Amino acid sequence: MKKLLTVLNGQKVFPPPLWIMRQAGRYLPEYRQIRQKAGSFLDLCYNPALAAEVTLQPIRRFGFDAAILFSDILVVPQALGRDLRFEEGRGPLMTPLQKQDIARLDRKNAVSALAPVFETVARVKAELDNSTALIGFCGAPWTVATYMIAGHATPEQAPARLFAYLYPQEFAALMQCLADISAEYLICQIKAGADCVQIFDSWAGVLDEESFAQACIAPVRSMVQKIRAVYPEVPIIAFPRGAGLFYQNYAEQTGVTALGLDWTVPLPVAAKLQENVPVQGNLDPLRLLAGGKILAQGAEAILSALQDRPFIFNLGHGITPQTPISHVEALIKQVRGRFEQ
Repeated sequence: MKKLLTVLNGQKVFPPPLWIMRQAGRYLPEYRQIRQKAGSFLDLCYNPALAAEVTLQPIRRFGFDAAILFSDILVVPQALGRDLRFEEGRGPLMTPLQKQDIARLDRKNAVSALAPVFETVARVKAELDNSTALIGFCGAPWTVATYMIAGHATPEQAPARLFAYLYPQEFAALMQCLADISAEYLICQIKAGADCVQIFDSWAGVLDEESFAQACIAPVRSMVQKIRAVYPEVPIIAFPRGAGLFYQNYAEQTGVTALGLDWTVPLPVAAKLQENVPVQGNLDPLRLLAGGKILAQGAEAILSALQDRPFIFNLGHGITPQTPISHVEALIKQVRGRFEQ
């Protein structure tokens, strides 16, 4: 069995499986060449041949234990009929969602609009060997909603938080819509060949306890139930970045298979979480950028603390575009070489 799936099934494997969030990206010269060829970022996401090539690039270069689909979390609101564009230096931009817009979201055609993504999954699956897992993914409803409501990234997602307070019924309807469509989206990725899926909740850390339960836990629990009704054995990783003290409740109440941990989670806390679910993480991406002793110390601390239970080595968030390739190579050598001596 693929090492990643063995861990997700609750078994300890060492050296641990290793992959890196945003491993297909701007730090790779081969990615930059494809990105230039594609035109816009969204053109790249919707071109199955090019998106598959980009997905496979870090596997060819580094031999990671998993490939993760190259796409973007905001293809879901675009499929629901919202406008979306990416501007250099500003990131994704959308027309801010008004409460009356929620009832007009195009639920009927959303999943079919994402057909190019499923073709990408199928193309990647056909190219991978039997030892490399394929991870599908989507954004969690809360994080996707923050961009839809504000129209762009904001430091603490105040527009979305305020929207949820002022318009609780409309916000609940939006959460349910995104949970339903996102679950269907992941089910179709699994059907196309994904071995497991990951749900990214990048803005989970800005919510209070009650809001976290309503906006992070409840929608993901709904997604997990819908996916498991069709694919009961397919592992589901969730990454509620910044969840802090809420990580334990999140794992228990959503029913996800494994937890991705951000770099702020103390290693004793991570080890405690491991008693109930496999964990993934949680090296600070800036340690990888810094390299040398700082990188080695951080990686060694994680390996020492989490080696006794099911564990996937990863970063605590996405790799930064400025990261030298040699630093990634050093990390791989350390993670894999430590257990081969």
